[in-house]
Amino acid sequence: MTRFVVDCGAVLHLVGEGLQIPAEHQLFAPTLLRSQTLSALHQAVHRGELPPDAALDRLARIRALPIRLLGDAVLRRRAWDLADQLGWSETYDAEYVALTQLQADAFVTLDPELARRVEGIVPTATIEALQTA
Repeated sequence: MTRFVVDCGAVLHLVGEGLQIPAEHQLFAPTLLRSQTLSALHQAVHRGELPPDAALDRLARIRALPIRLLGDAVLRRRAWDLADQLGWSETYDAEYVALTQLQADAFVTLDPELARRVEGIVPTATIEALQTA
């Protein structure tokens, strides 16, 4: 069984493309994923890129994904320390990295800049890795 941490962009891609995740994989994300996906979909509607009903449907599909959301004190402390270590002013990305260190085999992001910044800190995987058993 492979354990992946998925970020907002990866989750939005999964539901936007209707991709299925094999049962052999476990997905994790920090609890902030809920707010990030909500905000990203609302922004897409506001910009006219997505009709409201399609965005709400994607939110429902995100809720149905088997993602274990975590946000305990250990994760928050590790994210704080990582953000300090990496010189990041915000801790959002650090939560994904910390969760990968604590619970997962690899981090899946569609953000090439973020993937570059975490090189050597956590293993990363492609979105295609989520689809292979």
